[in-house]
Amino acid sequence: MTFLAALRHHRIDAPWFIEGPIDGVSFRADVEKVLRPVFRPGDIVILDNLGSHRSKAVRQLIRSVGAKLFLPKYSPDLKPIEQAFAKLKHLLRKAAARTVDAVCAAIGHALDAFTSEECANHLKNSGYRA
Repeated sequence: MTFLAALRHHRIDAPWFIEGPIDGVSFRADVEKVLRPVFRPGDIVILDNLGSHRSKAVRQLIRSVGAKLFLPKYSPDLKPIEQAFAKLKHLLRKAAARTVDAVCAAIGHALDAFTSEECANHLKNSGYRA
């Protein structure tokens, strides 16, 4: 199972859950169908250097809405969503969900636990301003 989402300064946005690992095809589908519709001109999209993130098609989809792409060298410290995902993983372990439906429901409940202030702090802790 793979969970993808965008971290904004006030919420976690565009959550997407797939059964199976992420690959280039599924990541492009996520960007095209789930993430791109919520991107706005001037948004800064921070990705890591996973091969599927670096594809020309993905870069074009992100830039097509006027968003800017930032691919920092790999460092969990430069990826604020890793902080949010650490909390999400903790909440999922606590929920002890063992079926796909239960995991989906647990993710939905866990996302409600993220405050605007907390989301902003994840960005600030990684050196980004809102």
